[in-house]
Amino acid sequence: MAHTITVAGVSVDTRHWIGGQRVASAETFTDVSPIDGRVLGEIARGGVGEVEAAVAAAREAFPSWAATTRTERARVLHAIADGVEKRLEELAIVETNDNGALLRSHRRGVMPRVAHNFRFFADWLSALEHEDFETRGHTNHVSWDPAGPSVLITPWNAPLMLATWKVAPALAAGNTVILKPAEWTPLTASLLADIAAEAGLPAGVLNVVQGYGSEIGDALTSHPDVRRISFTGSVPTAKRIAASAAPNLTPLSLELGGKSPLLVFADADLDLAVDLAVEQYDNAGQVCLAATRFLVEESVAEEFTRRFVERAGALKQGDPRDEATDIGPNIHPRQLEKIDGFVRRAVEAGARVVIGGHREEGQYYAPTLLTDVAQDSEIVQEEVFGPVLTLQTFADEDEAVRLANDTRFGLATTLATGDTERAARVTERLVAGTVWVNCFFVRDLRAPFGGSRHSGVGREGGTWSFDFYCDLKNTVTAPNGWNNHG
Repeated sequence: MAHTITVAGVSVDTRHWIGGQRVASAETFTDVSPIDGRVLGEIARGGVGEVEAAVAAAREAFPSWAATTRTERARVLHAIADGVEKRLEELAIVETNDNGALLRSHRRGVMPRVAHNFRFFADWLSALEHEDFETRGHTNHVSWDPAGPSVLITPWNAPLMLATWKVAPALAAGNTVILKPAEWTPLTASLLADIAAEAGLPAGVLNVVQGYGSEIGDALTSHPDVRRISFTGSVPTAKRIAASAAPNLTPLSLELGGKSPLLVFADADLDLAVDLAVEQYDNAGQVCLAATRFLVEESVAEEFTRRFVERAGALKQGDPRDEATDIGPNIHPRQLEKIDGFVRRAVEAGARVVIGGHREEGQYYAPTLLTDVAQDSEIVQEEVFGPVLTLQTFADEDEAVRLANDTRFGLATTLATGDTERAARVTERLVAGTVWVNCFFVRDLRAPFGGSRHSGVGREGGTWSFDFYCDLKNTVTAPNGWNNHG
C-alpha cells in the first residue's frame, strides 16, 4: 500500500512519525476534504502499540534534549521556523484542502503565525529568567527544569497553528513531544514532522501519532511516563482526559469552548461594532473565541441590526481556494448536522431568523443571525461552533454585564464603546480570559491565554507556557555558607 498522497501537488506521508522514522499501522482511516467531499487519502490509524512506541521514543530522547543548551534549542526552533517559511505555500494549500479554511488566510496570516510561534518561543527561552531575591540574607534563585514527555492533543479548526502554539514552547522548554492531531485534519502535522527532521531536531524529540479520539487518546493521557498534557477541544473530552490523567496526577492545560459575547453600547462607533460583528463569521464560525452572542444596547439595536444584515449579506460563501471567498465550508457532515440541529431547535423554541438559518449545497451553512432568544435557551448557553450568532438587547451596564457573564463559559469578551471609563468599569466585572476593547482577535504571545470556568484550566503564552511545560525549582543558598578547602 502506498504511504504517500498528493494534495494539490504536495506530497504528504500518511504514516506516523515515531522515533525519527515513519511507522505504518495495520489499519487506516479516511481523510476527506470538506470543500467538496473528495477523499484525500487513507491515514495510518494508530492504537495502543503506536502510543507505547511514541512514548518510549520520547522518554528515550528526553535526557539528551533536556540537557541541550538553551542556545542550541533556540537554534533548532529557528531552523524549524525557516523550514515553515520555505514551505509556507505548500502548508497553506494542504491545510485549506484538509480543513476548508480560507487559502488567503492561510497564506497571509495563519502559516506566518506558525513560523512566528517557533521564533517567539526560541527567543523567549533565551531571555527567560527571574530576578534573584533575598530572604534574611539567603539568595533565592528560580529555574525552569524540563518536565519530560508531553502529550499535545490539537483541534481541527486551525490544525497547524494551534499545534505549534503547543509544540514550540514544549520543545523550547526541553521537553519531548507526542503530538496527536485531530483525525479530521491530520495532514499538516505530518508535514511538520518532515520540517522538524530537516531542521535537525533529534529523533524522538517530536513524535506524531494519528488516530481516532479515544482509541489512542485514553492510552496517551493515562500513560504513567507522560509528564504534561495540553489539550484544545470540547468540555466533554476535557473531562475524560482529566479523569484519565488523574491517577498519575499529570498536570493539564485545557483550552476549551466558549460562548463569548460582543457588547455594543450606544456610545460605540457603530461602523466599528458592525465590523467586529461580521468578523465573527471567520472560519465559518469555527473559532472558539468567536463572540457569538451579540448584546446590544436597546437604543441602537435596530440600527446595528440593519447595518449588520447589510454587511453580512455582502459576504461571499464558497470554495475557500477562491481569493474572493469570505466563508468556506464547515468541517464535517457530523458538525453540519450539529449546527443545523441547534438552529432548528432554537426556531422551534421561538427564535426568529434574521438571516440564514439553513444549509447550503455541500458542507456549507448559511451565515445565520437569530433574535428573540431567551437567556436560558440552548442556543444562548451552548457552543454551536458554526456560523450562527444570536442578538439580545440590554438597558444598562448592569444588565449587559449580567447577560455577558450568564453562561458556564468564560473564554473571551469583545466590547465596543466610545467611553474609556465605561470600558474600564465593565472589563473589571467580566468573567473572561481575554477581553478585547474595540478590537478582536489581537493575540500577543507574551500575554497569558486561556479561559475561566468551563472554558479551560491554566494559561499559556510567554512565561506562563514555560511555567506549565517545566518543573519550577527554587534554590535557596545561605550567606557565607561555603566551606572552601583549597
